[in-house]
Amino acid sequence: MFINKTPDGRNNYCGLRIAALRKAAGLSQRELADRLQLIGLDIDKNAVQRIESGQRFLTDIELLFFRRALNVALDQLFPENLL
Repeated sequence: MFINKTPDGRNNYCGLRIAALRKAAGLSQRELADRLQLIGLDIDKNAVQRIESGQRFLTDIELLFFRRALNVALDQLFPENLL
């Protein structure tokens, strides 16, 4: 049976990297949510928190918005051991 979670039970692989990149950019979760809203993704601070903590799935569309908001290459959103 296929289980749609990471080996450690998270709902996404990118949340930890998003949190690290956000912190490196000096942004709060609210500031990141505000940036995402400005570029067209309807998301709030609580959704960012759930993504970073692995409680929420991400779509490919959302990943593209996070890439733009954090000004990074798409592959930087994924842990190195996946690439």
